[in-house]
Amino acid sequence: MDEEVQFIIDSTKEGMDNALIHLTKKFINIRAGKAMPSMVSGVMVDYYGTPTPISQVANVSTPDGMTISIQPWEKSLIPEIEKGIHLANIGFNPMNNGESVIINVPPLTEERRVELVKQAKAEAEESKVGVRNDRKHANNEIKKADLSEDLTKNLEMDIQKMTDNHIIKIDAVFSLKEKEIMTV
Repeated sequence: MDEEVQFIIDSTKEGMDNALIHLTKKFINIRAGKAMPSMVSGVMVDYYGTPTPISQVANVSTPDGMTISIQPWEKSLIPEIEKGIHLANIGFNPMNNGESVIINVPPLTEERRVELVKQAKAEAEESKVGVRNDRKHANNEIKKADLSEDLTKNLEMDIQKMTDNHIIKIDAVFSLKEKEIMTV
């Protein structure tokens, strides 16, 4: 197989794999009821005038399934951490005890669980669209390449199989996330 064709196949597979990786990262931010440090990973704190990720100014832990504890390395950052949490608009109400910031994660209502499943489904659909776009791009590149009709058809079939496999993987990842969200 010539290098151009191999490049098209490799770059298509890489694009499809990246869609799956992106989906997995998006799913980390969709909470499933129990407290996790990743829930505040997007929070930025004003650290001496510079927006800084919370993980770089404090130790974030979960002492139990319903609490996130944020222990700043400098006590003077406690108000900035609280402000950052409010500005991130992630739906948590931080409290401080003078030593650390504590977030009580409320249990999810049935209505909220259904909402989160819808959000996860939308993310999965977005990933499927990305995979299909990669397929379309690859098929266009194959048509541009000066190949025999048989080779073109075979490559298009291979790319379709690759697409189908990635769609199945996306569905499997979504099913796991849906089960995780709906489990009380």
